[in-house]
Amino acid sequence: MLPNKDFVRQSLDIHLFFARIMKEHSFFLQVGFTPRDTDFIHEADGFGRAFDKLLGETISLSNGVVSPEVLQSGEVITQYTLEAEMASSYLTGVRIPTELTEAEAGLSGGGFTGANPILEQRVFMLNQRAMNLVAALIQFKTAILSNVLSCKMFTVNYPLLIEHILREAKLYLRMIQRIQNGESINVEREALEQELFWNRIMAEHAKFIRGLLDPTEEELFKMANDFGNEFDQLTKAAKAALEKTIPPEKVTEESLKATQAIRDFKAQGTRGLLECKIRSIIIPLLADHTLREANHYLRLLKNFKGKKVTDTASG
Repeated sequence: MLPNKDFVRQSLDIHLFFARIMKEHSFFLQVGFTPRDTDFIHEADGFGRAFDKLLGETISLSNGVVSPEVLQSGEVITQYTLEAEMASSYLTGVRIPTELTEAEAGLSGGGFTGANPILEQRVFMLNQRAMNLVAALIQFKTAILSNVLSCKMFTVNYPLLIEHILREAKLYLRMIQRIQNGESINVEREALEQELFWNRIMAEHAKFIRGLLDPTEEELFKMANDFGNEFDQLTKAAKAALEKTIPPEKVTEESLKATQAIRDFKAQGTRGLLECKIRSIIIPLLADHTLREANHYLRLLKNFKGKKVTDTASG
């Protein structure tokens, strides 16, 4: 059974990262529809507002409670998030509540002992609302994907991107369900499953970036293409490690180096977009979004690596 302090902290850690990811997925879907699909535009906007509320509730419960390493990792917000939100709101006309980002910037972590039944109950209810909301968003994304693949809808979002954000929503839902059921999420123990998932995500990020760059950006196109190929190979390697045909330590080390490199590439790209120095059809918030996911994965990989070193030493 998950100890109370771990239940609260792990729940809030997960929501701080994923609730923002989900609200941005809703935004990307909303601005990708054509004027014909007004109902879908309104529904996506509704999901965005609902996740804004969920994130706001999470922030209100998080100060002094969440893990310091999560706040310091750059997965909650980056130095570019606020500016990327402002630029993306200006370019699309969709209001993005930057006050949530400003509130997150003021959060501090640590110090929670677990002796707070009222907080535990509030987090339990927050998890319940999150599960219901994410399940509904999964249905919405599934319907969009079905319409796109059957040529009943056009959107500027790639079918693969819709599949991509659908997989992330399903991961979020599984994690909250497990915590709500009292299961401890030990990501170190599940390292290879996580590496398989996130290596695939990083590969797809690289391919989306490649496909959204202007054709004149040949150097950036090549770099993105190379990252896509590298993470495709790392996805295969993680699968092989799961099947015990190659050592898992080697996969983690290679994944860590590659993720540090793509994180730096994404950071440079986000800055370049905000400074209007890159020709593309990439909205600035999408660039910052992929940067935060790389930062999240880096934190996981560092935990995996540290755990494996500890296990080796204790063995």
